[in-house]
Amino acid sequence: MGWTFLTDKVKFLHTDCDPSLAEDKSLPNTSYLIEYTLDGMTKFDIVVSSKKVYIFDHYWDNYRGDFINMTQTAGIINPRLWSETTKKKKSK
Repeated sequence: MGWTFLTDKVKFLHTDCDPSLAEDKSLPNTSYLIEYTLDGMTKFDIVVSSKKVYIFDHYWDNYRGDFINMTQTAGIINPRLWSETTKKKKSK
């Protein structure tokens, strides 16, 4: 049995970002705002994955006691229809 690395299953949309970015409705509905501490400072990431457990496992394996919270973003777009290139075109 081979190892499966979770970073292949978790896509980072924003790292060390402002938590207000999670209010963006153009995000996929499978995206999550992650809150954790690093060196005593609270950090926020927005990530997406096909399964919530992949996200949790990634952050638990890397931050354990510093993992604080995981909440779904306000995104309403179907993940099959969402892509970063589509979002970038809209912002032009």
